[in-house]
Amino acid sequence: MVARIRNLGDGDEPGHTPSWIDSLPIITKYWFGSTLVITLLANFGVIPVYHLMWNFELIKTQFQLWRFLTPFLFVGGFSFPTAITLMLLYQYSSQYEKSSVYNTGAGGGTADYATMLLFGIASTLLSICFIELTPFYCKNMVYYVLYVWSKRNPTEQASIWGIAVGAAMLPFAVLGINVIMGNPWLEIVHGMAMGHLYYFLVDVVPQVYNKDYLHTPDFLINFFGTGEYIAPAPAQTTTTNGGQRPLGAVGSGGLGGRSGGGGGGYNWGSGGQTLGSQ
Repeated sequence: MVARIRNLGDGDEPGHTPSWIDSLPIITKYWFGSTLVITLLANFGVIPVYHLMWNFELIKTQFQLWRFLTPFLFVGGFSFPTAITLMLLYQYSSQYEKSSVYNTGAGGGTADYATMLLFGIASTLLSICFIELTPFYCKNMVYYVLYVWSKRNPTEQASIWGIAVGAAMLPFAVLGINVIMGNPWLEIVHGMAMGHLYYFLVDVVPQVYNKDYLHTPDFLINFFGTGEYIAPAPAQTTTTNGGQRPLGAVGSGGLGGRSGGGGGGYNWGSGGQTLGSQ
């Protein structure tokens, strides 16, 4: 359905062959992993779907704070559109987080991606006051990410069922296919609208109006560091018999990170990955 990503594990340490989930950047790994698990558990009846949906009254009266998060982690019932949404999340969230799509104060990468997602969540929860949407917003967020990525990488190539499509047209092509197939499309349009708002604020407004409204908060920079987040490596200490054993991670991941050696440095952004039309 969508383009395959080549060299997904680029940037891994030499000699280390991570699993497919470990090769993902940190936000994508937890978002995709949590979404996959919660969607499966809900479809198998382990978790009632009712407990996952957005319901502000229950948040306010019964303090069910998990409902701020779970609507963004449940895709839907077992279906072809659900599978496609999971594929898009896996591919384009990873592409976005790794490629420093927009720098809003942290050099691109993880902290800026977290800011972009928080903006999308806030925009979604505000917009439902004016637009009647389903009480689940994972699809909206996935198409939000896809749209912003496509605006920043318009010349990349993707393929849909073997047909080459420029990245700038990819969200519209996916929307058109869903409309033709009779699948729900409002979530896609809503996600694209949020994506265009974000793109307008971080790309158009600074250039045209010389104003800069969106900035990555300091607490995200302190936590994730600058560029793509890399978890601190376990420190080594010499034992009495001359061997080495790990002491565990040293320091906070986001404070004064550097690329390269040392425990827990940061990659300062690696550029976008090329999509191959296959």
